[in-house]
Amino acid sequence: MNDLSFFAKKRYTTKAFDPTKTIPAEKIADIKTLLQFSPSSVNSQPWHFVLASTAEGKALIAQATENYAFNTQKILNASHVVVLCTRTQLDEAYLLQILEQEEKDGRLANEEAKQAQHNGRSFFANMHKFEMKDAQHWMEKQVYLALGTLMLGASVLDIDTCPIEGFDATKMNQVLGLREQGLCACVVVALGYHAEDDFNAKLPKSRLEQEVIFTEI
Repeated sequence: MNDLSFFAKKRYTTKAFDPTKTIPAEKIADIKTLLQFSPSSVNSQPWHFVLASTAEGKALIAQATENYAFNTQKILNASHVVVLCTRTQLDEAYLLQILEQEEKDGRLANEEAKQAQHNGRSFFANMHKFEMKDAQHWMEKQVYLALGTLMLGASVLDIDTCPIEGFDATKMNQVLGLREQGLCACVVVALGYHAEDDFNAKLPKSRLEQEVIFTEI
């Protein structure tokens, strides 16, 4: 088994975290880099990440699981929790901010290349906003690319994860003040180390066979 297969099979959804174990700071730095460098359509980066490492921060996030009590302890007992947020819109100011960063990072050879890059990204942003009218859904897809990057990368770092959609997004937006920042909560990930009584850690992984899910042409 190659390394990638090993980590893909090693990763699983943690159902109970050990509250006494904390992820080292250097690994949290790696987690932040994984999220920062996640891929997105036309490098649109329509996201923001709220990272909670304190008991107070995790308790704040846990407020949004009042009607999803089965997720509350996962958040409270995890070492760290990330709320992956979607931007409510890709406005011109944000697109220009991305463009300026690309120029700063040396991706744009000249003004002509800079304008072409801006025009291309704006084309897709406007297509989803005005023509297809699915801009929010399109942006959420990009956030889920970051989710996948985070979870597989965490497995490589020997960090356990649990993706959580069972929360009240309206409540999360309220307690974190996200709407005022032009953001909305999309998905939550608890990170840490599984507890000894985590039943899911002992179960074999189960997926449909490749012959079922692949068509090779």
